[in-house]
Amino acid sequence: MALGYALAVLATLASGSGSILASTGVRRAGAYGGTSLDLIALRRQWLYFLGLGVDLLGFAFAAAALHRLPLFLVQSMLAFSVGVTATISVFLGSRLGTPGWAALGVGATGLILLGVSAEPGPAQSLPPQWRWVLVFMAVPVAAIAHYARHHNHVWATVALAFGAGVSYSIVGISARTLDFPDEVWRLVLEPAAWAIALNGLAAAVVFAMALQKGGPTSVTAIMFTTNTALSSAVGLIYLDDRVRDGYVTAAAAGFVLAITGAIAVAHYAADTTQKDHPKTPAGVRS
Repeated sequence: MALGYALAVLATLASGSGSILASTGVRRAGAYGGTSLDLIALRRQWLYFLGLGVDLLGFAFAAAALHRLPLFLVQSMLAFSVGVTATISVFLGSRLGTPGWAALGVGATGLILLGVSAEPGPAQSLPPQWRWVLVFMAVPVAAIAHYARHHNHVWATVALAFGAGVSYSIVGISARTLDFPDEVWRLVLEPAAWAIALNGLAAAVVFAMALQKGGPTSVTAIMFTTNTALSSAVGLIYLDDRVRDGYVTAAAAGFVLAITGAIAVAHYAADTTQKDHPKTPAGVRS
């Protein structure tokens, strides 16, 4: 049990740290606030690729934690990795006002409540046909991306953020139900492994598209809420995730506080970023 909690904490720290490294690489490449063509400059930024590597390490920690802990706990902790990012940013010179620190406290309180209310244990196995359903969930998300490319109204942004949340939840569900074979090469025959790869790629793409079209606060809020709520519901209903006897109220309160705190931290961190790094006016290049 202690190992599962340790892995979940490491996953949260790695995810938050990876975001800092990747965003630093984007800024050094001069791609912040620019167009998608500006991202070509990232090929010379080793910090960006180090950030991606740390993110992958965080996912490995999360996948290992999900074999021991329920989805509602691990996914909430991963959502709160934005708090790790905000805290590191403060040490690097950014500012986070009193409301931001209060949001961190709210989220941390929620995670503590979730931690004491979660019942550790493995997930119930999914039938083979449902494992393939998880693989093909990348298709409707890809359809959302195709639709949003040709529409710029607010609902296109909402759809992209929702699609990112769905894909990230499928990644978590797949990791929770993944059966590791004795021989590593047999992972290519495991539908859950394909579901993780395809939906992870889809999530990254549609989330980036959503951030291009909409504000980071609203996009992050929709993504976090969809991801955590959907995966938690599937875990509790279908995967035998459990809450300790007598702790249902604590778990519900913890879930609400953790997600509210994560969204609030993302909001105040985004405000700080915009103040510290104002966008370059259209038509002006540095």
